[in-house]
Amino acid sequence: MALDEALLDFHSRGEIPPVIRFYEWNPPTLSIGYFQRAHRDIDFDALKAQNIGFVRRPTGGRAVLHDSELTYSIIVTEQYPNMPETVTEAYRFLSEGLLKGFHNLGLDAYFSIPDTEEKQEALKKPKSAVCFDAPSWYELVVEGKKVAGSAQTRQKGVVLQHGAILLDLDEDKLLSLFKFPSEEAKERMRKQFPERAVAINRLTTRRITIEECIHAFKKGFEEALQIELVPYELTEEQKEYVRKLEEEKYANDEWNFRK
Repeated sequence: MALDEALLDFHSRGEIPPVIRFYEWNPPTLSIGYFQRAHRDIDFDALKAQNIGFVRRPTGGRAVLHDSELTYSIIVTEQYPNMPETVTEAYRFLSEGLLKGFHNLGLDAYFSIPDTEEKQEALKKPKSAVCFDAPSWYELVVEGKKVAGSAQTRQKGVVLQHGAILLDLDEDKLLSLFKFPSEEAKERMRKQFPERAVAINRLTTRRITIEECIHAFKKGFEEALQIELVPYELTEEQKEYVRKLEEEKYANDEWNFRK
């Protein structure tokens, strides 16, 4: 999270070009959205017992368990050619790369569009703290089930969008990390969740690897945004900036438990 924010800062100052980044998490980590209430929603005893990390994102949205997934982030100025002004349309513009990435893996993915008043109201008042409980505008679905969750923030004239692409999903492990008003509510979620979210490897007859995903989505973003991605290495000075931001913010209880 510190690196994503640092890249936003570097780009806002014109020190680096736009960036698309792919990464994984070690140990598996639960990230919550900027506006979420940590102690209200999360079972911290369960996190500790399973050696799962915890961090608050700089972006909105609901909680995500980063485990057996590929995470991506996009850092790009609001002035980028053809960048829509609204958050929702910017999602669509940037997520075209995700769409093509799924197609490159042979999956029939498409954008979710909450096309009824009931679905749109559900987005305004989410029923749970779990990100993959329901797709939002222009998130990626296959067979009606969410396969990637994304979140976005705009700061200093720069868009940061990042999200999780599920390769595998352990629903029991995920749901064990949340507080529910009752056992009945938890059981209801356990039954409903497989109908709402699905991992890539449950949709294919062969196992897809992280390396395949990186190649497919790199190519997808290049095709969708008409760009060529080239490797970028941080300088030692930039790495030190990231370490300082991590120490002062994302590894700090004051940030993570601020709500």
